[in-house]
Amino acid sequence: MTDQLTEAEKHTLLRLAREAMEHAVRGKKLPPVDDKSLTPHLREQGASFVTLTVDGELRGCIGALDAYQPLVNDVREHAVAAALEDPRFHPVDEAELSRIKLEVSRLTAPCPLEYSSSEELRAKLRPHVDGVILKDGFRRATFLPQVWEKIPNPASFLDHLCSKMGAKPDLWQRMKLEVYVYQVEEFHEMDYTSTA
Repeated sequence: MTDQLTEAEKHTLLRLAREAMEHAVRGKKLPPVDDKSLTPHLREQGASFVTLTVDGELRGCIGALDAYQPLVNDVREHAVAAALEDPRFHPVDEAELSRIKLEVSRLTAPCPLEYSSSEELRAKLRPHVDGVILKDGFRRATFLPQVWEKIPNPASFLDHLCSKMGAKPDLWQRMKLEVYVYQVEEFHEMDYTSTA
């Protein structure tokens, strides 16, 4: 990904994501962000996912594939949603906050992946590099590139992604789906231990 965030910008986003999550879980109103203190990168439109883990296990993950609001707002919104609105989990409670680790993924714009057969699709995917979006009519699902760590085989990756979309796992082999790929710039709270 070109146009990388600086370390200070990453730290700011993680700090604001943590603040938003903690305020929301405690039922408090989110404090306003001082736009004047933000860099142009953080104020420009951006798409992000916020992932919450406890002891290395997923605890929530919500995001957007398309940029429609300033990156800083996108990260704050998805930190709250990952904590309170991920349908796979019960909402985070206050007692869990100290155990939760935050990860932010800033996405590039998705690009269509052209292919003519299921074999070509499998061969064109770049494990550990590409996030993948599958679309079949109104159904859509994505896996961030980080999911390759748990599902490194491209065929299995596509099987699981079809299942996530609500389809049979082998749908990608039986029909041509719309496929898009994107990359992420990911950063973790544990990499920024200062409390600035």
